[in-house]
Order: sequence, then structure tokens, then C-alpha cells
Amino acid sequence: MMSSICHDLDEQTPLQARLNKLTSSIGKVGLTVAVLVLAVLMIRYFTGNTRDDNGRKEYVGSQTKVSDVLDSVVGIIAAAVTIVVVAIPEGLPLAVTLTLAYSMKRMMKDNAMVRKLSACETMGSATTICTDKTGTLTLNQMKVTEFWLGKETIGDNALTEIESEVYQLLQEGVALNTTGTINKLHATSVPEITGSPTEKAILSWAQMDLGMNINETREKLEIIHVETFSSEKKRSGVLMRKNNEKVTHTHWKGAAEMILAMCSNYYDRNGALKSLNEEEKVQLGAIIHSMASKSLRCIAFAHKTVAEDNGQASEKLQESGLTLLGLVGLKDPCRPGVRTAVESCKSAGVNVKMITGDNVHTARAIAIECGILNPEQDMQNGAVVEGVQFRNYSPEERMAKIDNILVMARSSPFDKLLMVQCLKEKGHVVAVTGDGTNDAPALKEADIGLSMGIQGTEVAKESSDIVILDDNFSSVVTVLRWGRCVYSSIQKFIQFQLTVNVAALAINFVAAISSGKVPLTAVQLLWVNLIMDTLGALALATEQPSSDLMEKTPVGRSEPLITKIMWRNLLAQALYQVAILLTLQFKGKAMFGVDEKIKNTLIFNTFVLCQVFNEFNARKLEKKNIFKGIHKNKLFLAIIGITIILQVIMVELLKKFASTERLNWEQWGACIGIAVLSWPIGCLVKCIPVSSKQLMDPKNTATNQLSFSFTQPR
Repeated sequence: MMSSICHDLDEQTPLQARLNKLTSSIGKVGLTVAVLVLAVLMIRYFTGNTRDDNGRKEYVGSQTKVSDVLDSVVGIIAAAVTIVVVAIPEGLPLAVTLTLAYSMKRMMKDNAMVRKLSACETMGSATTICTDKTGTLTLNQMKVTEFWLGKETIGDNALTEIESEVYQLLQEGVALNTTGTINKLHATSVPEITGSPTEKAILSWAQMDLGMNINETREKLEIIHVETFSSEKKRSGVLMRKNNEKVTHTHWKGAAEMILAMCSNYYDRNGALKSLNEEEKVQLGAIIHSMASKSLRCIAFAHKTVAEDNGQASEKLQESGLTLLGLVGLKDPCRPGVRTAVESCKSAGVNVKMITGDNVHTARAIAIECGILNPEQDMQNGAVVEGVQFRNYSPEERMAKIDNILVMARSSPFDKLLMVQCLKEKGHVVAVTGDGTNDAPALKEADIGLSMGIQGTEVAKESSDIVILDDNFSSVVTVLRWGRCVYSSIQKFIQFQLTVNVAALAINFVAAISSGKVPLTAVQLLWVNLIMDTLGALALATEQPSSDLMEKTPVGRSEPLITKIMWRNLLAQALYQVAILLTLQFKGKAMFGVDEKIKNTLIFNTFVLCQVFNEFNARKLEKKNIFKGIHKNKLFLAIIGITIILQVIMVELLKKFASTERLNWEQWGACIGIAVLSWPIGCLVKCIPVSSKQLMDPKNTATNQLSFSFTQPR
């Protein structure tokens, strides 16, 4: 199984695909602006339209020194190259990695071990979760609650109510057709039972309730052949001989309706052997249905005696003409909080589909109990299907019905894989839970594979992206919340970063065309790029997930990375910054009564402080209260403080390096006052209504076509 899945090539996550297209588009825009600035500045310089601080032409033909020409040309090229550097958000990979790493560390405390970093953000885009039942939705603590002999139920006094011959056959079937073990350290101690939850429940019932001596029975009987449990046949069998008899005994144990189909007789309450006609099969089928409707897993035991041929025992287990020994119903209670978790997924627009090996009635009852199904939903409206029914659909039928299916019963691992493939083909981002080796292909195929840390096999864990340490569906919802937090944090950083980029490109481009000089030097732009990319990424990457994240619909595959809300926010801030900086560029000297160098320092300082205050706006994409919960993020406040301190050092101390001049208190106050205005502007802009509804149906692209985006829907 491992060899069949380890050669698959890693495909891009939905976010990676979006980011690649976004950075490519930004790079093209930045390169175009840089080429235009280079061309304009070169033309202005060599046509004599560029003047120095004293108003003299910088280039006067052959009279200009070659060294001066080279210095000017190098400066122009440096300005153009710097624009390219500023335009491309190099901090984006850093922001993504920081956000994922921080979330990965915090998710460990919430019982989720992330094996593949990109799975964090992919989970935030999930539109469908395909979950196992046993151990994930339920506690995986089976207990026998009902026992039927023929068409009658056996109560608490089962030991006295079962006829001795039937009791003996049932004891042999339980002893030899279970792989669990019973260890009793002392005569008075409670026996320790190991094995799968189903077999532990059956052995406990046989040993404790019926008083069967399982270990002694195993020692007396000779096993000829064993057929292990198959997920396809849903049964296991054993062929055995006892006391050197010339007959062999076949014992089957498995799914009740499948064992019943193999039977021709049954034992009644008094031990009488009765023929099993079609009418009685219907009656027994109704009993199985009744048990399943109470969310019980129905297991049947059957037996057949075959005479040996010339003393040679056949190793083939008989599969017809069996005698039904009894039916047991096992209850696996739902985990506390599962219904709430499922409701959280539904309110978040994420479909939950249950895939189980139980029969359709048990699966439906559990799904209703967990809140996956409404009581009125059944097989008639396509919400509940069996695995064989699903795999026999034509490809067109599967694609048409896949969204309506909420429960798939009697499923095989192939059915689970097929469902994942169909959902992905239809555009869903699929998360899958699994614990068995046979689940490995589905876990690998899914966008996010979630294996179980307690019951999960090593193959399942190796095939998964995230390990749920407590096997609880509620932890899956926690992973979903963290995934959305990661996606939201990346969007916040993109909005913040693009505001810086748009403003820087616009101010330098307009200034270059109008005056032939750029107000923000290469060093200043690189400084802005450094502190905004690195420190900004770190500040916005450490936000905690909030409850409102689960009130939104999933982004899926086709929703644009930059939403209309983000465009509204970043364009408003960028326009404000460009307007202020251009005003300072053309009127700053007169307004403040300063020279060219101080004017350029005011522009640089105002620009940086605008980004610092806009970082608060970026914390909330939609909410007006940008300070909510800020006291919980001490790292954010520390980074803001560090950024301001570094800016003061750049302006006041590193004058030669940064091409700045010292500012007085009034000038600092003016810079801060202009920057603070970004807060009320951000609040007012958020009053502008913008449709933020994201799509439940990935194939419905009508809204996508109206969305602003650098990318096309994939």
C-alpha cells in the first residue's frame, strides 16, 4: 500500500496556485512601471529637462562631465530597479511560512499534529469533509446491548434462556472467530480483553454475561482454515474440527444482513432447528432494521456441519445452507460535542459526509444522531447511498448526485477514494479522515488527509497531512478554524503589502513624470520594503483565530485571493497616501517653509508612519473596531514599537545613509497627525457596502466573474 502511494507528485494547494498567479501579475506591473520610469527619467535628463537643487540643468550636452553623466544614469537605473524590488512582495513567502509555522505550533495544543505545513492553509479552503464514523464521530467503545435468538430477544438472563447445544455452538463461534485475547491475571481480577473494539465487546459479552470460557474452548478445538475479515465481504470465517470427529464445522461472523443471506435454517429460543423461508427472512430482516434504526451495529453468527470426504477435510468454508445461531447488537455512543462540531461545520458552509462500513440503517441512525442528516432525509432523496450503489453509477450520475450524498454505507476503501476523486473533479477542496491501512489512497488523494493518532495505522499516518491526536471530530473542526485563520492572516498581509506597493509606485511614477526626480530614494524604498515585509509579516502572522471565522462560507478553489473588500480597503488607503505624498511633493516646501532635503524627509517619514498606522487597519478586513483583541497579541504591539524606534533612528541619526534631515517636534507632529488619519478613513471606508458572500457551489462562477482579482478561477 505504501509503495502505491509514495510515488505521487505533490500538487499545488489552492492557495499556492493563487499566490503564484498573484506574484506573477504584480511582477509584471512592477516591471512595466519601472521601465516607464526609466524611460521618462532618461528622456528628461538627456533633453535637459532635469534640474538640480539650484535650478541649473543637470545635462548640458558636451559640457557635462562624463563622471556626472554616469552618476546620474546610475542613479536613474537604481531608482528603476528599486521600484521593481519594492513592487514584488518578497515578504509574501515569509508571511506565509511564518503564519503556517506559528499555527502549526499552536495546533499541537489543540490535538492536531501537522505533518505537512501547507495543509494548514489548505484546510482553510475546505468545502467538504469526508469522515469515518467509528472512533471519529463515535467513542469506539462498543458494547453488546441486544441479543436475538431467531425472532425472539434474549434478556438479562441469557445464560439460562439459551439451549445447551446452541450455547455450545455460539461459544465455539465466538472463541474461534475472534482474534481478540482474554488475559486474567488472578482468579478474582477482572479479565483484560484486547483486540478491536467490536471483538472486545463480543468477548466481554460472552465471558462476562454468558459465562463462556473462551480460552479453554480455544485449546480444545483444532483450527483447519481461517478466512480473515474482508472489507468487501464484511465477514470472517473459521473451519474447525473437535474431538477427532469425522465432520468439520464452519463458523461465520459478520454483517447481519450478509450472513442472513447465506442461511437456510435458524435456531429458535428453545433450540429447535427451523427452516428459513423467504417470509421469515423478511421478518428477521425487519429485526435487523429495527436494531440498526437504534444506531446499533448488527453482527450475526452462523454455523454449518460438513462430513469429511474419505477422512479428508476440505479447506473451503461453506457459504450457503448455513444455520443462523443469533444476532447481537452493539452500541457505539456518539462522542460528546460531535453534534455541535457538525453544526459548526454546517454554519461555516462546509459539507460533512459520513463514510462507513455499517449497514445503511445503522449509518443513517448515527448520522441523524450526529446532526449530519435530518430525519426526513433518506435513500429516496439521494442523501443516503450504499457503496455498491455509488460505484455502479455512471460517471455522469456520480457527478450529478455527489453533492446530495451525505452518508455512504457499506462502503469499501475504493468507494471512499472514488468519492474523493469525484468531489475534487467537481471543484471541491476535500478533507478526509481515516485510520486504516486501506484508507491510505483516499488520504493521499484528498487535499487534506487527516489520520487518527490513537486508532490510526502507521500507513494511514504516513499518507496523511495532519494527525488528529485524540481521534475526535471536534478536533477536525479546530483544524478547520486554524486553517481559516491562516488564510485570513495571509489575506491581511497581502492587503497591507499591496497598499505599500501601490502607494510607492504611484508617488515615484507621478513625481518622475512631472519633475524628473523621485522623492523616495533607493535606500528609503528598500528600508520601507525591509521593515514592512519582514516585521509586517511577523505582526500579522500571529493573530489568534476568532469565532467569526466560522460564520463565513468556504473560499474553495475558485474564489479570488484578493476580494472586493480587500480592494476597497487597500485602494482607499493607497489613494489617501498618494494624495498626501503628492501634496507634500509639490507644495511641501511652501507649506512648511523648508528646503528640498527636509521636504523629502517629511515625505519619507510620513510614508513610513502611514504604513505603521495602516497595519492596525489590516488586522480587521471587515470589522470597524480594529483594536479588538489587540491586547492579546503582544508580539504585534512589540513589532509596532520596534518599527517606530527604527524609523526615528533612520531619520534622526542615519542622515547620510538614509539621505534624511533631522525634523523638529512640529514636523514630527505633522507626520504623525497625517498618518493617524488613516484610522478614521479606514473606518469610514468599511461603511461602504461590498458583497462579501463567498460561494458554496464551486461550479457557480457568476459571482466569481464579478470579483476583482489578479487571477482567473482555476
